[in-house]
Amino acid sequence: MIEGVQYLPLRRIPDDRGTVSHMLKRTDDVFSEFGEIYFTSLYPHVIKAWHVHIKMDLNYACVSGAVRVVLFDDRKGSSTQGQLEEYLLGDDAYYLLHIPHGVTNGMQCLGDDTAVVANCASMPHDPKEMLRQEVGEIDFDWQTTLS
Repeated sequence: MIEGVQYLPLRRIPDDRGTVSHMLKRTDDVFSEFGEIYFTSLYPHVIKAWHVHIKMDLNYACVSGAVRVVLFDDRKGSSTQGQLEEYLLGDDAYYLLHIPHGVTNGMQCLGDDTAVVANCASMPHDPKEMLRQEVGEIDFDWQTTLS
């Protein structure tokens, strides 16, 4: 696993009225600081890639639909520098994916429904601390199935 990344199962509590789905508590080990929470949607089969945050840690959970999240560790001096990993988040994989700052990431909507991903970020969004890359800049075949 890429150094600092955590893929943690989340709890869902169903009853006859619906479901409560936990995401992140300030007492969780991966929680560092609250900056903001936002939701990003991805239309069917759309790819949003690549970006890396210089200071912001990310905490993703897919609250509707399903996404593949791909991570690339390009951090100088990291014990996992050069490593590429993919994770499934969604209805059948309700997990929190903690991504430390400096790890490049992208995501792809899986299936024929729009996916919605929540991010509880460690700081408010600042476009000056994020770097974007084009989809083809990292060698990953988005057409492959999840490993």
